[in-house]
Amino acid sequence: MSSARPSPGSLILTCYGAWGRDFPDQGTVPVATLIRLLAPLGVDAPSVRSAVSRLKRRGLLTAHGSGTRGAGYRPSPAARELLEDGDRRIFHRPDPDDRWLLVVFSVPESQRSQRHQLRSRLARLGFGTAAPGVWIAPAHLESETRHALDRLDLTPYVDLFTGEHSGFQATPEAVARWWDLEDLAGRHRAFLATQEPVLERWSRDSPEGPDDPEEAYRDYLLALDAWRRLPYADPGLPRRTLPEDWPGQRSAEVFDRLRQRLWRPGRSHVRRVAGLPRAE
Repeated sequence: MSSARPSPGSLILTCYGAWGRDFPDQGTVPVATLIRLLAPLGVDAPSVRSAVSRLKRRGLLTAHGSGTRGAGYRPSPAARELLEDGDRRIFHRPDPDDRWLLVVFSVPESQRSQRHQLRSRLARLGFGTAAPGVWIAPAHLESETRHALDRLDLTPYVDLFTGEHSGFQATPEAVARWWDLEDLAGRHRAFLATQEPVLERWSRDSPEGPDDPEEAYRDYLLALDAWRRLPYADPGLPRRTLPEDWPGQRSAEVFDRLRQRLWRPGRSHVRRVAGLPRAE
């Protein structure tokens, strides 16, 4: 599985998630700053402006200031909530047990849009499909699932159950039926193929940290953009239910080590480009 080139819109959201929320005025980043920040990744100014316009139409960015050099965009309240939800999923890997969460739903035929929204949200949370109208995930997703369904006013259609899998099929065989493990493993291996060499290159450098903050910024932004969807596709399945050669743990370790090494110098670069004081 090859890694597609990230879109300007995706990179902008990733940049906001990594560093943009620390900007003044509730995370307002001037468009000129976004243009300078995305230039090292090969994104030109018209592409940045077009991507910002699309994110604004989607309700993810809101304009702040008008007609001044400092005019820019900040995450909408909904986008900020999504970014905060993402922090918990992207940066904190779970320690799953043998308990499972079942979502059983029934949506009237006259409310197809709610049915589509419900299925889409469960899929984005990483649920597998156990049967028509029955979706399953590790039990550690219960709180996040309740929050997401309540926020979308989908709770009237849903019942939640937690418990253990007790047969008749062995749990690893059932998990392979509920999730496309081959596809998930391919995503992890694609991440490793691009990011493990990056980690090896940085590991050969001075243990005191990167000498080039711009390069650290660029490499971390690309790594985070490649990683941030994986913890949603792979919801943290119990290790004993997965194949012996499962690459998920290794990809999580590679991302965590890149974050530890590159996030701080990347922040220094972002703040320098934006003309902000150095962070403590």
